[in-house]
Amino acid sequence: MLSVAKKTERCSTDMTTQKTSRRETILQALVELLQNDPGARITTAGLAKTVGVTEAALYRHFPSKRKMFEALIEFAEEAVFSRCQVVLQEQEGVRVRLQQLVHLVLVFAERNPGLCCVLTGDALMGEDETLRKRASQFFERLETQFRQTLKEGEIRQSLRPRTSAARGADFVMVFLEGRIQRFVRSSFSRLPSADFDEAWSLVSEAVWG
Repeated sequence: MLSVAKKTERCSTDMTTQKTSRRETILQALVELLQNDPGARITTAGLAKTVGVTEAALYRHFPSKRKMFEALIEFAEEAVFSRCQVVLQEQEGVRVRLQQLVHLVLVFAERNPGLCCVLTGDALMGEDETLRKRASQFFERLETQFRQTLKEGEIRQSLRPRTSAARGADFVMVFLEGRIQRFVRSSFSRLPSADFDEAWSLVSEAVWG
């Protein structure tokens, strides 16, 4: 189950704790609606009904539906990129680094189907275009990380891609985004991490030869 709680100092009042809990409940309900009915347009009325509160109560915690989606994107960024830093610290080999970075993103996607609909933009059809651009930043940031990893391989380990680091990162992103898009398109039946080791050997060969 998706957890959107952030580390905070212990609150001295029950009211603050209750507000935090309600925010998490709202976001969890939103993710579940996206997962259970992919492609359906989410309304605040429907979300309020699912949570068991009034629409006015929703807006006390989030001023708009856009803010709810932004909170989910922020959760994804924090969860994934904090783990990316762990991989970078633990693994010296660039080949292993890149493999583990891609795998962790695919596993994250697999465990958060509803959130995938937000990151791919499927759940944002009809929403503010700036929100779709905000979601795309998640993948842009990943591509930057992959490109930096490939460049580091060239400089420190003499691992030269068949092409430039930028094009190598682009190829890896096509693989990663393609698997996540297929996951959403298949109503979450085709798992992103399925047969990963075999698939990655082909990706690695295409990148480094």
